[in-house]
Amino acid sequence: MIKIFKILYWIINAVIITALLAVHFVLKERSFSDSLNYYAHPLPLIILVVLILSIFIKKRKYHLILAGVLLIIWLGRSFKIHIPESINDSDLEVVFWNASRDNGFEEGFNLNKGIPDILVLVESKRINMELFHRTYPKYFFYKLKREIYIFSKTEIEIESDNTSNYNSTVVNFKTNGINFYAVDVTGSPDVPRTWELDFVNQLIKTKEKTIVLGDFNVPYESKNLKEIKENFNHAFNKKGNGFRETWFWNIPLLSLDHIWVSKDLKILKTQKLNTFKSDHCMLKTYIKQ
Repeated sequence: MIKIFKILYWIINAVIITALLAVHFVLKERSFSDSLNYYAHPLPLIILVVLILSIFIKKRKYHLILAGVLLIIWLGRSFKIHIPESINDSDLEVVFWNASRDNGFEEGFNLNKGIPDILVLVESKRINMELFHRTYPKYFFYKLKREIYIFSKTEIEIESDNTSNYNSTVVNFKTNGINFYAVDVTGSPDVPRTWELDFVNQLIKTKEKTIVLGDFNVPYESKNLKEIKENFNHAFNKKGNGFRETWFWNIPLLSLDHIWVSKDLKILKTQKLNTFKSDHCMLKTYIKQ
């Protein structure tokens, strides 16, 4: 009887691991249901499942080898090491944060340990704009659609503010001679990300002297980011250090938040700032001016 249970456990074990690997490496985003499974089972979670399943097996060598291989793949993808370049006062400090509705500009400044040139908040709480205008009279604050707020040390020009039928938003603005697209893609599980990223891609019309930043709600490996990857450099991949993933609660599961920089602009340094004030980490990059 015990032998039968061991055989059944091995079969269940093999089925679970095979299914997880198939979703992550083969099926990916082939269909709407596949994409939901793909997003829900990032590589760190698969590694954890493999290790847990090995606990009740005496000969767990193959589980440990598989976990080691997957760990190497994950580290190769996500863990970055770069030597940052020196930052001058004239260089542009750009910050993005999904504030999880519990935070505003003040929390953003505190977490950043200073006032950046540009700060974009999405999913922020209601902010007393009049108070901030009085507190920082030299600077500029803007409230856009769907809880998107922009701070700038220099005046900005809002070019457009578009929201899809499923509440994904793209705000196009200009300042410091650079074109910006602030993005917040809906996280609703019943809305295909392909629809929403197509909406985003259609609105990103300028691809020089341009920065695209926001919560895209898809990981870096997503096929839905293919067009952006062709035209922009990923700020963290180019000049970041540590794990690229920004979600969730400082556990590096998924890189949902991104800063993309057009290839004619020079990225000097990129940082991911961990925090327990939001389930998303803050991203900061410096651009040569």
